Amino acid sequence: MAEGRSILCISSYFKGNRFLRRAKQQGARVFLLTLEGLRHSPWDREHLDDLFVMPDLSNLAEVIKGVAYLMRTQRIDCIVALDDYDVELGAALREHFRLPGVGLSTIRHFRDKLAMRLRARELGLAVPEFTSLFHLPDVERFLATVPPPWLMKPRHEASSIGIKKMHQADEVRARLAELGDEASYHLLERFVPSELYHVDSLVVDGQVVFAEVGAYHRPLLDVWSGGGVFATQTLSRESAEAVTLRELNARLLPAFGLQRGCSHTEFLRGRDDGKFYFLETSYRVGGACISDMTEAATGLNLWEEWATIELAEPGTYRLPRQRQEFGGAVVSLAREERPDTSTFQDPEIFYRLDQKYHIGLVVRSPRRERVEELLNDYMARIARDHQAVLPPAEKATL
Repeated sequence: MAEGRSILCISSYFKGNRFLRRAKQQGARVFLLTLEGLRHSPWDREHLDDLFVMPDLSNLAEVIKGVAYLMRTQRIDCIVALDDYDVELGAALREHFRLPGVGLSTIRHFRDKLAMRLRARELGLAVPEFTSLFHLPDVERFLATVPPPWLMKPRHEASSIGIKKMHQADEVRARLAELGDEASYHLLERFVPSELYHVDSLVVDGQVVFAEVGAYHRPLLDVWSGGGVFATQTLSRESAEAVTLRELNARLLPAFGLQRGCSHTEFLRGRDDGKFYFLETSYRVGGACISDMTEAATGLNLWEEWATIELAEPGTYRLPRQRQEFGGAVVSLAREERPDTSTFQDPEIFYRLDQKYHIGLVVRSPRRERVEELLNDYMARIARDHQAVLPPAEKATL
C-alpha cells in the first residue's frame, strides 16, 4: 500500500481520472497540476487532495518554481505525467527535485522519433530506412538510394500529427527550405505499405508483465490525412503476429530504459516483405479508447494498474487475473456536439465515448469474429450518419 506517500500528476489534457482514483484508493495523497483552461474540467476531485493550475506548462523554469513552492509544505514522492506531451516535463521535474523515475536521457527514447529509431536499430530491430535532417549531403544520399514515397515526421509530435508524405525529391528540398532552422526537429523515413499494430504494456521492475496486442483497421496516417473512421481490435493471442509482437515488445521496453509504468508501442508489418518494423513507442496509456478496449477484453484497466505500479514497493506488485475475450473500438470526429448513440443497442457494447464532437464505441465478445462484425457495421453507420468531414489542419487529436 502507498499509505503516507504523495504523488504529483501532470496533465495538459483532460484524462487520467481512473489513475487519480486508484492512487487515492491505494492510500496516497494525490495532487494534480494542469492548465488554467482545464480547471473546470470534470476531474475526479473527490480523489484529489488538491488541484493546481498554471497558464502554461511549456515554461520549465516557471513550472519548477511552482512545484518548488508546493513542495515547501507538501512532500512529493513521485511525479507522473498523464499525457504524452507532458512526459519530458515530468522527467525534467524528477531530475530537478532528484525524485525516482525516468529522467531526461531515457525519456528521449519515448518522445523523440529519431532517438527511438536509433536505439531500436542498435537492438537489432528492423526499422524503415530513415535519416536525420542535420547534414544536407546525408539527405541527398537518402533521396538517391531510398525509393519514394517518403514521410517527413516531426520528432516530438504524437502519433501521425504533422507527418507529410512526399513523392518527389524536390518536395523534400522545398519543405526543408520552408522549415529552415526547424528542420533538425524532423526526420525523413521510407514509407512502408503495411498493416499497423499496437502493443499496450505494463512494466514492473524493468520487465513487461502485461502486453495486449491489437490491430488497426487502417493505418492512422491514412485516417488522419485521408479521412475515415478509426477502428482497432484485439488480435488472437495465440496468433503468430501476436506472439512475435509480444516478443519484440519485451525486448524493446526494458532496453529503452522503462523500469515501471505503462507504454503504447506501434509496429508495422510490410505488405511486400511480411517483415515487422518498429514504428514508435511511448510512456503513456494509448488514446482513442484503446485503454477501454483493453479493459473490455481483459478486465484490466491500464490507468488503474499504472497507478498501482507507481506506488508499489519493489517486488510487491501482482498482476490481477484477466479474462481472455476480445475487444474493439471505433472512434470518429462527429458533426454533432453530443452525438446520439441510442441506435447502437448491441449487448456487446462495453463503453460509449463522452467527448464533444466525437463519437466512439467499445465492444467486447468471447468471439473475435463478432467484434469484427460489429466494428464493420459501426464504421459504416458512423461514416453515413455522424462523421464530420474537416480539412486535415482542423482535425482533432484523439
